[in-house]
Amino acid sequence: MKTFNTTAVCIPSKHYMVDLTERVLEIRKLVDDGKYFTVNRARQYGKTTMLSVLADSLVSDYIVISTSFEGIGDAGFADEASFVKEFCRLLRRELRRVSDIPEEIRVEIDNLVKHESDKISLGDLFDVLLEWCDISERKIILIIDEVDTATNNTVFLDFLAQLRDNYINRDTKGVKTFQSVILAGVMDVKHLKLKIREDSEHKVNSPWNIAADFDIDMSLPEDGIKEMLDEYEADHSTGMDTSVLARQIREYTNGYPYLVSRICQNIDTRLVPQKFKNLSEAWTEYGVDESVKMLLSESGNSLFESLTGKLTNYPELKKSLRSILLKGETLAWLPYDEEQQQLFMYGFIRNNHNTVAVSNRIFEMLLYTHFIGENNKYNDLKQSGSESKSIFVEDGILNVPKIMEHFITEHNRIHGDNTEKFLEDEGRERFVTYLSAIINGTGTYTIEEQTRDHKRMDIVIHYLGRRYVIELKIWRGERYNADGEKQISEYLDYFGLSTGYMLSFCFNKNKKPGVEMVHVGDKLIYEGTV
Repeated sequence: MKTFNTTAVCIPSKHYMVDLTERVLEIRKLVDDGKYFTVNRARQYGKTTMLSVLADSLVSDYIVISTSFEGIGDAGFADEASFVKEFCRLLRRELRRVSDIPEEIRVEIDNLVKHESDKISLGDLFDVLLEWCDISERKIILIIDEVDTATNNTVFLDFLAQLRDNYINRDTKGVKTFQSVILAGVMDVKHLKLKIREDSEHKVNSPWNIAADFDIDMSLPEDGIKEMLDEYEADHSTGMDTSVLARQIREYTNGYPYLVSRICQNIDTRLVPQKFKNLSEAWTEYGVDESVKMLLSESGNSLFESLTGKLTNYPELKKSLRSILLKGETLAWLPYDEEQQQLFMYGFIRNNHNTVAVSNRIFEMLLYTHFIGENNKYNDLKQSGSESKSIFVEDGILNVPKIMEHFITEHNRIHGDNTEKFLEDEGRERFVTYLSAIINGTGTYTIEEQTRDHKRMDIVIHYLGRRYVIELKIWRGERYNADGEKQISEYLDYFGLSTGYMLSFCFNKNKKPGVEMVHVGDKLIYEGTV
């Protein structure tokens, strides 16, 4: 029976996974066209799995040498001789599974591994590689994974320069060399170059400037996730609605492969019997919410630690992301900004219509928790929410009107003398801080990106299988309020809900604070005013 896998490479015969056929065909076209390129994507973004499937698809037409620089330690990059020996050692491993290799090439590679002189060079290595390409009956593909291991090693840049030179000579002089070279890792060669050599010439002239653009979308699409769930359902007969759950998982993850697999893995192996009696109860929208909550609470998750660690390294960008998420500010996408490009390279932010956005809702939820947890400015509201949390739940149902009422009372008691500007900038953060203390450990929340701006913010609470939609907004008059009522009514339709909530931060001294019920069409809306 197949399982969901979140470690190392996924194998189609052993693991439930999204079908990569169409993506591999796109990459195959680059290979058939003789392109050299780099696959640089975030950690745990399916690079190794994709390369494995690609290699399997190529072996009938090409000789495929697929290796990884993980197999070379730091000493292997100390100088050319060390690198040549280590690289040939990796080649020798690969050659064991390739039958049509000329014996003389095997011998020459073996001799380089055993060579005792420290005078052997990259030139000696490429003499053997070019000879092999020249006499081989089939064209040769070279795939190298984990090229990040080469960071801060100049010998790797010289290796790239040799590949580049042979690529140019292939097209200008007819030299037979590799049909295609594919490098894979988180960092691209530009970043490797900048970290290794600081002189201006090498900042401009990359040894990998012959590489073709690799702009193939490697995120997992909703229909692909559904097909994976369909396969699981055929094996387990849980009765799940695969279309609904595929959409929900995609909305949480934006197709980030590790996150997709981890959500499914948690449901399959960890939620029963901890949260649900059986898989039929677990494979539901509630089960997906619980899996996400479990994922966010994991200690030692290296992907999440990497995200928070990167933000520590870039305090100004961290400050900007905080303002984006909590205040609805916008940050222009700057393609040459080193801090932005670092976070983009690691998969934590994306370009959303030329503005910066967090890559997916799970990363957003992690950051909200992180930002609120490290901010001591509203500890009084946080403590008040935590101490009162038991009065807001009745038979597993969250009493949102009561939450709003208590927040209004506590906010006015603690912060009632704040200026209008201060309230507009900080009000929504205060409510999210208060809410987090109440639902922590039992529920989660997401904030809808399309409504997160200076004017309004829609929070969707996920609590024990139920959803509650709260619109937070700045009071700008009765007409604007009516527009807000219409908007939240439409939003409730999307979630199939009949009751919604609005919390307005009002600067009109004549506006009475409190909560009242309003009917908008067939919807009931509780409107609170701070």
